[in-house]
Amino acid sequence: MSEPLLPPLRTLWVYLGASPLLWLLLTLAAYLAAVRVQQRLGGSPFANPVLLAVALLVAVLVGTGTPYPRYFEGAQFVHFLLGTATVALAVPLRLQWQKVRERLGSALLTLLAGNVVGALLVVGVLRVFDAPISLIATAAPRGVTAPVAMAVAQQLGGLPALTAVLVIASGVIGALIATPLLNALRIDDWPARGLAVGMAAHGIGTARAFQVNAVAGTFAGMAMACSTVITASLLPLLAPWLLS
Repeated sequence: MSEPLLPPLRTLWVYLGASPLLWLLLTLAAYLAAVRVQQRLGGSPFANPVLLAVALLVAVLVGTGTPYPRYFEGAQFVHFLLGTATVALAVPLRLQWQKVRERLGSALLTLLAGNVVGALLVVGVLRVFDAPISLIATAAPRGVTAPVAMAVAQQLGGLPALTAVLVIASGVIGALIATPLLNALRIDDWPARGLAVGMAAHGIGTARAFQVNAVAGTFAGMAMACSTVITASLLPLLAPWLLS
């Protein structure tokens, strides 16, 4: 089997790859390049920067034969900033607090119903196909941000690594289809659009919502945060019934 790179290039890559800073720089460069591509395409939701950046980084890792643990060693600073970015959502929430307060009651009821029904649908579909209990436990929390979803999946007896994949996939798919779908349904209320995107596509969808409209992004961030609390609180309580 041929080497992933030609010998001279491979030698150079081994030298560069020993620096953790390389992977952090490549991660940032991949995302900036993906953002530029989306801008060149007129902001098309189908050119999602996260999807494009992931595809580019996977190509680099496969092409260079770099194992994921080595990549994560350098790029983990980005992972560390996920918590900071989540907390930073409080800033637009404060700026749009008047609009949020006007719809807070109805929004919370919507999020409660949406998260419960979403989990029930996932479990129901997998039950129809006679999926194993471990797979149901893995997929049930896929509607919230990855760290919480992985923790809930582990608590239910699922596979946290697969849960993370499902979370990212649902976020990317939601970010891709949310705007065209909501436009086709003629839903032009920005708070409603934000709630739908944040609940269905969590962090990636929230980032997309902020690109479209500040109000939609604020409500998407609120939906993501509230959905996380609802799922982490209710799903373990419902698990004995859902997984029995």
